[in-house]
Amino acid sequence: MGNDPLNGIPDAAQAAIEAAPNAQAAWTAVQLYLSSAPFETHHAAYRRAYRDHPEPWPTWLPEWSDRTSNLHRFLANTGHDGLTGLAEWSSHQPGAFWGAIADDLGIVFAEPAVHVLGPGFDPRAPDWFAGAKLNAVASCLAGDQQRTAIIHRRNGAVHRLTVTELADLVDKFASGLVGWGVRPGDRVAIAMSMNVEAVVAYLGIIHMGGVVVSIADSFAPDQISKRLVIADTAAVVTEATVDRLGKTLPMYAKVCSAEAPRAIVVGEAVLRPDDVAWDDLMSRASGSPLHIADPGDHTNILFSSGTTGEPKAIPWSHTTPIKAAADGYLHQDIQHGDVVCWPTNLGWMMGPWAIYASLVNGAALALFDDAPTAESFGDFVAEAGVTMLGVVPSIVRAWRAQGWLNRFDWSSIRVASSTGEPSSADDMLYLSAMIGHRPIIEYCGGTEIGGGYIASTVLDALTPATFSRVSFGWDMLLLDENGEPAERGEVWLVPPSVGMSTELLNRNHHAEYYEGAPSSPDGRILRRHGDQMERLPGGYYRAEGRSDDTMNLGGIKVSSAEIERCLSGIAGLVEAAAVAERIDGGPEQLVIHAVFDANTEPSALLAEMQERIRSELNPLFKVSRLVRSDKLPRTASNKIMRRSLRDAGT
Repeated sequence: MGNDPLNGIPDAAQAAIEAAPNAQAAWTAVQLYLSSAPFETHHAAYRRAYRDHPEPWPTWLPEWSDRTSNLHRFLANTGHDGLTGLAEWSSHQPGAFWGAIADDLGIVFAEPAVHVLGPGFDPRAPDWFAGAKLNAVASCLAGDQQRTAIIHRRNGAVHRLTVTELADLVDKFASGLVGWGVRPGDRVAIAMSMNVEAVVAYLGIIHMGGVVVSIADSFAPDQISKRLVIADTAAVVTEATVDRLGKTLPMYAKVCSAEAPRAIVVGEAVLRPDDVAWDDLMSRASGSPLHIADPGDHTNILFSSGTTGEPKAIPWSHTTPIKAAADGYLHQDIQHGDVVCWPTNLGWMMGPWAIYASLVNGAALALFDDAPTAESFGDFVAEAGVTMLGVVPSIVRAWRAQGWLNRFDWSSIRVASSTGEPSSADDMLYLSAMIGHRPIIEYCGGTEIGGGYIASTVLDALTPATFSRVSFGWDMLLLDENGEPAERGEVWLVPPSVGMSTELLNRNHHAEYYEGAPSSPDGRILRRHGDQMERLPGGYYRAEGRSDDTMNLGGIKVSSAEIERCLSGIAGLVEAAAVAERIDGGPEQLVIHAVFDANTEPSALLAEMQERIRSELNPLFKVSRLVRSDKLPRTASNKIMRRSLRDAGT
């Protein structure tokens, strides 16, 4: 290997770049030389390959000759020969699209629908699969009964459950609930980590006709209590303790402090008089018939992040899993026999999403019993044979800080996906290097839509930290502050779609999403969502966070995400949050809250930040203050709580 004094790119790799006919061919050629190289070499080779190419720069080029993807098959099944035609059909003929998706996914109906979407529907409150009867659990446990359904690690060992074994546990839990006095329609909370018992409880509650109330295990007692009250919860499933990074954290004690109703408890604990141990409940089981429901019946109450005020309580129905599974099928390309690992929690929508997207698609769900930043997680991914890895960008940032590149054999991974917060290109390039430059599917949506409204696919050229298209079955517009179509603006969704909420338990749904909303230029109803997006050259999109994370600096609008993206990669900086503060009602001033190394001098870091922002964004932008933090406040879904930083004013 030759040495380049500037960037360490091997001589042979540089020669391959120079010989390539175009930038994309150069990047493809140079990947052959990067398998064990440090990230700096990957980064330098990427920049060198695309030095004369306008952004965005692809790291994944689709192989259209490979017809093994779900999307290829769906194109053939629906008679479309291109993604553009499929996208237009899916958004303009939603009944036909969602009917075809349900067929391809093998959704199990006890009674078929009279109409997938009947004529004369109100887009804000459509009646999906009218006349049908079903239970979403049946679609999770259908197909080959001997295939692996769950792969999980417990006490350092990896275990596997077949569909038959999982179905038996779900049936026992459902039966135990009925014997314990829980009735169809009752709401049962789950407040615990994402383990086997949590998945069994989730499916078991829905199996017997109950409604899951999703509560993150990280919440403090008052936040748990608030959600239990909002959902009028009849019972709770929890665990004695949660182990995280060498610490044993109380869970049952928090649930008791929240004055929760009677509880089912996994693990050893001294129980309250009306509570019951998991093993005791399961031992009473005698079998429970599957509860057959209407498509719109509730299955799950989830909550918005609730960074201020009372969180929104959002019901999911038996049709919401069709949306989650469809996204996994068309966008993440989850196939029969795959192994899906997405570190998450049932308190965030990605927990239920992962259950449906894996099991309905015939894949196994891989569950890890510790934080994904633990080194043992890297070994688990390899041992479980994970093929689709989901991340939150901040997790990848932690892997970068720990130097995980080339440490593990992650050759089984063929697709990765990122969601939860805006990505940085450097973090996604790092993840790409970790998984052998396989496709990374950017994915953005919301609890109230059951999945994503914008994503990528394995048949698109993919660029780091960008989305390649609006999700299939959807349409959206970007509107500026005057309600006019723009290349950069607020996201407005075009209803209807399976998965899109039609009610809230504790808010006026119409006022939340439709009241005061503009119409599209062609007169279609629009639904408020609250994200900010920018449309880039080539039809790509880049997330800019929530619309309330947009600030006005000296009369120029800029998003928090854009500033944070600019600061990514500064030596010594772990992570940063950009917020705007007003002093005595004056103009907005830029404040950076940052976590940085102990050896980093704050004044030098501030100077570097200021120089980055001036050179890469705008010379008029000034950082008025740098605030050091031990860690940034985050929601249960790992999003930075910028509003709480603004409110704190420190």
